[in-house]
Amino acid sequence: RWPAAWIAGQITEINTRRAGSAYLTVRDDVEDIAISVSGWRAFASKAASFKQGDRVVVHGKADIWVKQTRLSFIGDDIRKIGSGGGLKEQIDQLRMKLKGEGLFDADRKLPLPEFPSCIGLICAPHARAEGDVITNVRLRWPTVRFNIVHAFVQGPQCPQSIVEAIHRLDADPDVDVIIVARGGGSFEDLIGFSDETVVRATAGCETPIVSAIGHEDDWTLIDLAADLRASTPTDAAKKVVPDVHEQWQLIGNAIDRMRMRIDARVGNEIRLVEGYANRPSLTQPLTMMEPYQRFVDDARRRMDIGLTRIVDDASLTVEKLHASLTALSPQSTLDRGYAVVQNADGHVIDDAGKVGAGDHLTLTLRKGVITATAQ
Repeated sequence: RWPAAWIAGQITEINTRRAGSAYLTVRDDVEDIAISVSGWRAFASKAASFKQGDRVVVHGKADIWVKQTRLSFIGDDIRKIGSGGGLKEQIDQLRMKLKGEGLFDADRKLPLPEFPSCIGLICAPHARAEGDVITNVRLRWPTVRFNIVHAFVQGPQCPQSIVEAIHRLDADPDVDVIIVARGGGSFEDLIGFSDETVVRATAGCETPIVSAIGHEDDWTLIDLAADLRASTPTDAAKKVVPDVHEQWQLIGNAIDRMRMRIDARVGNEIRLVEGYANRPSLTQPLTMMEPYQRFVDDARRRMDIGLTRIVDDASLTVEKLHASLTALSPQSTLDRGYAVVQNADGHVIDDAGKVGAGDHLTLTLRKGVITATAQ
């Protein structure tokens, strides 16, 4: 019989369904209490325009589920009353502040190791996220080791516990990459991962860090500061290690390509050697001498022609000189019937007055010599 009333607070969870229903969780920051709100068609159509973090007033009636003695609220109207400093607005202000300091810049992001040997895991003890990460990592890369640090993942102890876990794993030289994992939850449950100390510790971590907080639609500030954001813990496992089967396939493909290239190279070299072996210079080595033989034959031919011309020119010159010498020779005079008269001293007599009676004379004829005595 409780009459209708208005309640005010901030939406921390909202789920509008196609069937014409809406389910919300409205939280009062001052009193630190929350209540579940549900409604049907008219209410759901209005609630569809709201989002997590909006401050609203809801009109309706209280409802008690007797089985669990749980108080809820059946809404029939919902209105927005402004932002006014709710948790969502506080986180947005912190996000803008840290962004201005450059903590979310892309050049601060560290690349993940391709083949990590040890993974640091931060999660709640006995949490499902821990099993999801370990199981999926070992299915993909069985040789990897884990350094697991359990921490509070919600509540007031969460920020300090996460910061200490990050510092501990960052100081371990064996850890190649860190995963901060938590399963899904309400906006209020995940608020610890938007704490300023957690964000600064994540941004300052020298080891690559992966955030895997909540589900795909959940966002916290640690996601912006982390080197990589995974939508779920299972997704984080897939991103930090390669798939061993894919790696084997890559190796097999690389080996096949190497073999093909080696076979092609060897085949080319064999064809090149066969080409050399089938060349006439190897099958008939004397053919290599043919150009030189032709050169020698041509040189000899040119030399014979040159020497013949020289000899012919010299013979012609000798013949001309012989003809000239013959024409001027005393013998030719003697051949025409003349004689050369010489006294006893061998002097040629060209004047009869120089010969006296009784002088001995020598007469040289064309053929032979006659001795005579002048009278």
